[in-house]
Amino acid sequence: MTTQYRWPVVISTLALLVMSGAYADTTVDPKAEARAIFAEAIHVESSIGKGQVPVLAQSLATRFKNAGFPDSDVHILPFKETASLVVRYRGNGQGGKPIALMAHMDVVAANRSDWQRDPFTLIEEQGYFYGRGTSDVKQEVALLTETFLKLKREHYVPNRDLILIFSGDEETAQDTIDDVLKNHRDLVDAEFALNGDGGGGELDDRTNQATTYFIQGAEKSSAGFQLSVENPGGHSSQPHKDNAIYEIANALTRIQRYTFPVRSNDWTLGEFKASASLNTGALSQAMTTFAQNPRNVQAAEVIAQHPYLVGKIRTTCVATMMQGGHAENALPQHAEATVNCRVFPGTPATDVQALLQKLAGPNVKVTSIYKPLESAPSPLRSDVVSAVSDAVHRIYPNARIIPTQAAYATDGAVTRQYGIPTYGVGSTFIKPSDEFAHGLNERIPVDSFYNGLTYWDYLLKTLTGHQP
Repeated sequence: MTTQYRWPVVISTLALLVMSGAYADTTVDPKAEARAIFAEAIHVESSIGKGQVPVLAQSLATRFKNAGFPDSDVHILPFKETASLVVRYRGNGQGGKPIALMAHMDVVAANRSDWQRDPFTLIEEQGYFYGRGTSDVKQEVALLTETFLKLKREHYVPNRDLILIFSGDEETAQDTIDDVLKNHRDLVDAEFALNGDGGGGELDDRTNQATTYFIQGAEKSSAGFQLSVENPGGHSSQPHKDNAIYEIANALTRIQRYTFPVRSNDWTLGEFKASASLNTGALSQAMTTFAQNPRNVQAAEVIAQHPYLVGKIRTTCVATMMQGGHAENALPQHAEATVNCRVFPGTPATDVQALLQKLAGPNVKVTSIYKPLESAPSPLRSDVVSAVSDAVHRIYPNARIIPTQAAYATDGAVTRQYGIPTYGVGSTFIKPSDEFAHGLNERIPVDSFYNGLTYWDYLLKTLTGHQP
């Protein structure tokens, strides 16, 4: 075959490679770039009151624009002292509505004097990355950013738009994600969202091998209530029955003795079914039985004996603070206590408050301390579970995939409130003994960070029409 006939074939082949993402700019090392973004993000002290989240948002926005994202697809949305960053990666629209990808740029405060290393400098030491936000959740900010930049260099065309949503106050008020959804819905509307601040994998403490990966599709809401009693008081030498401290104590005792009804959903039942074999004896059998029949009272009782599991089968309320009285020799004029509840998805916090008021009695006033963040469970989508499972197994072939409901709330609870099903699918694998999020000397394994690049690349391509 002559040259004049070969050129069209070569050109067509190159065109197909570019369209499929197989032909890429190889002058940039994704690992090195991801590490640089990670270091830059850790260096910004983006905790409450510092006013530094907009600095990080601007730095990331500049990277996106320099990579070829048009200004019209990169949005910094200021909100008080903080901000959100929204970036759209354009697809061809053949796959339907966009997929949103979530993480947050803010972190819990850290005092330099308390840490062994500077919390706002990314330090690599003995196989770990140290720094505030290394596991919650600036690692996902860096990985998602690099994934977008890498896909852009590959000229990858997804079959639907991808939308990054980096919020600015997840650790505190969660006002930024609420603002984005309430006032900028056109920028972030999506069929569903993947939340880097949820789910994730576990490494065995002894062998360092991946054991489990959790896909999180529901979150319990936190509701705080104050119980208070007012009383005329008097001299302690003349006690009477209506003692404010006793009334609070008796109310707390009645609350302590109350057991909320057993509840379940697809995520909790799926978790018990998938993780039963990881346990032994009566607990293993109870989890299997409950997964098959959540009305089984005996199985629920066995599960409830384990503090780390009881919250997966019911709402829980517990006293956390108490104070009262004003003098050693005087009857108390005021007494109060704080009760924190973790409300099962689908249960209105107002119903819980009404129940606490009934238990506390007419002399005790029960008031809500803050507006609870309530959200319904997301549907258990087979396409999301399958894609996440494949992405995990590409790196950790022996990890067991387990659906789960979180006992805490993230920005995902807000997106669910606004009607966007959300799935916690963070990339980080970590040993239980290395879990220091919100604490001192926060860290993640270096390998886990770099594996996240493979994970997100594979996951996004699988969900947007390309079979890696």
